[in-house]
Amino acid sequence: MATNINPTRMELTRLKNRLATAVRGHKLLKDKRDEMVRQFMIYIRRNNDLRQKMEAHLLAVSKNFSKARAEMGYLSMSEALLYPARSAEFEVGEKNVMSVDVPTITYTGATEEDTTEVPYSFAFTSSYLDSSVMDLTKYLPELLELAEVEKTCNMLADEIEKTRRRVNALEYVMIPEMQTNIKFITMKLAENDRASTVRLMKAKEMMNK
Repeated sequence: MATNINPTRMELTRLKNRLATAVRGHKLLKDKRDEMVRQFMIYIRRNNDLRQKMEAHLLAVSKNFSKARAEMGYLSMSEALLYPARSAEFEVGEKNVMSVDVPTITYTGATEEDTTEVPYSFAFTSSYLDSSVMDLTKYLPELLELAEVEKTCNMLADEIEKTRRRVNALEYVMIPEMQTNIKFITMKLAENDRASTVRLMKAKEMMNK
């Protein structure tokens, strides 16, 4: 606080330099926060589109699985799905979004032309099961993208909150406190200057007498 600082010109210069740095940092952090919010809104819209799309697709797949189980029976369907058609291959990396390292998930498995592969014979299964398995294979790349986008949204939201707290700390605590300290030191130095001037005038007056 202002009452706990040393009112010297050196301290005044140091505080003025700190205040200038804090003001620049505050502006940069506000710009960063605003750009992060803009990026966040882009990812949020993409996440919303993907989620609605995948929920509709997975609802249809779930209905087909239910129809297949009604036709084949639970045990027969479980035996048909005992082994996967292929492994789910993907690469995990990261990219930088406004100084935040967010994950990237790239599907590297079978392409859409290979989605007719199933782990069982068509002769003993329901057509509903066939379409469900092939649809899930087709939707896997978009499911991975949805996971990537959702994680990015979460990480950006956390970083936006941290940046917001830093901006508020500078704007409402540190900068006002430094301004108060500078004002206090300036007033003290002016008071000391006036006192010195008065003493000099009295000393000169005494010497003249």
